[in-house]
Order: sequence, then C-alpha cells, then structure tokens
Amino acid sequence: MKKLAILISGRGSNMSAILKAVEDGALTAEIAGVISDRVDAAGLEIAERHGAPCYVVDAHRYPTQQTFETALLEVLKSRVDAEVVALAGFMRIVGAEIIARYAGRILNIHPSLLPAYKGLNTHQRVLDNRQSEHGCSVHFVNRELDAGAVVMQARVAVRENDTAATLAERVLHYEHLIYPQCLALLCAGRLCLQNERCLLDGRPLLKPLQPYAERTASA
Repeated sequence: MKKLAILISGRGSNMSAILKAVEDGALTAEIAGVISDRVDAAGLEIAERHGAPCYVVDAHRYPTQQTFETALLEVLKSRVDAEVVALAGFMRIVGAEIIARYAGRILNIHPSLLPAYKGLNTHQRVLDNRQSEHGCSVHFVNRELDAGAVVMQARVAVRENDTAATLAERVLHYEHLIYPQCLALLCAGRLCLQNERCLLDGRPLLKPLQPYAERTASA
C-alpha cells in the first residue's frame, strides 16, 4: 500500500474527497500525512477529524523559497516517508528538488481543460471569453506551471446564466470525482509517467481519460 501525502494551503476540499475515497475503499493508500504551508489552514482541522497525521511547514518562517522547499522536502522524506504526493489547493509552485524526487509520483488538479487556461481565475476567464465548455484536469506535476501530462478530465457545459461562482461549484463536483480516481490508478501501479507521457496499464494514453461530461448547456 502506497504512502500518500497531501499538500494543502487552505480548506482543501479536494483533500476531503481524497480522504473519503480512502475511507470508502475506492482509493487504496495510506494517508501518511497532510502538510500545510500555513498554520491556520482550515483543512488541518478537517484532516485531524479523519485521523490523518498533520504537519505544518509555515512558509512565513523561512527567509527564502529555497529554505522553505528544503524544509518541506525534509518533512516529506523523513517524517512522512511519502511515496505519492497530491497537491490539493497548495498555493505555491513546487520546487525542482521535490519534483525531481517525486517525478511521476506527484499529481495536481486544475480547474480548466488543460492546456487551456493555465494559472488563476479560470472560471471568470472562461466566461469572459464566452467559452461553451469548461472543466477540470488531473495532471502530473513538472517544473512548468500546469504543464505536466494530463491524466483525466471532466467536461462541464457553460450555461447562459452562469457566474464564476456557479461554474466553480459545478467544476468542483467533478474535481472530487476524478482526483481520487487518478490517485487510485497511480497508487495501484496502473498509471505511470514515461518521457512526459502517461501510460495506463503499460500503454500510452493518446488523450486524457474523460469519464464525465455535461453534454449540453441544460445538462
């Protein structure tokens, strides 16, 4: 059973979905630790209620990004002994040392259909550009922002009366579905990364898995 670490900065709603998937048996993994870069992250209390070990590497205590990254890596290696890492609302770019150590074993989820709309404020940007479709993507983490190989996506139709908030709510529903599924594949050894390409059961994924889609704007 793989040891899974979850990195959060706030409430970590995707963290809650991951913890529930472990408890329900849909994700076979040991929660080795929930780690926050903020001492006041609301997700820490939630994780504790689930019985998950919690750690804080308070970014404000470190003079540089490099010293913070070194401290975070030390917790991942020595205190948590993580084998797989999931970013769940972790609001910092992960440094090169951590990415190198966990290459092919660190996932993130992003609220857009990557490679479109990397970065922040994706829901409002989709609305501003009058897109008919939005969604979320689980991807491997590499040194470029939101640029790692995409494993799975869920598609959400943009409705005529959508706001950034209503769109975010529907996208989040699918985030909670696809993220634990991808982690389950990775922890089971069925999913891996080779030369920046996803392999599933030893075969290249020619395009991201797409198990969920709102087919029409009225769906």
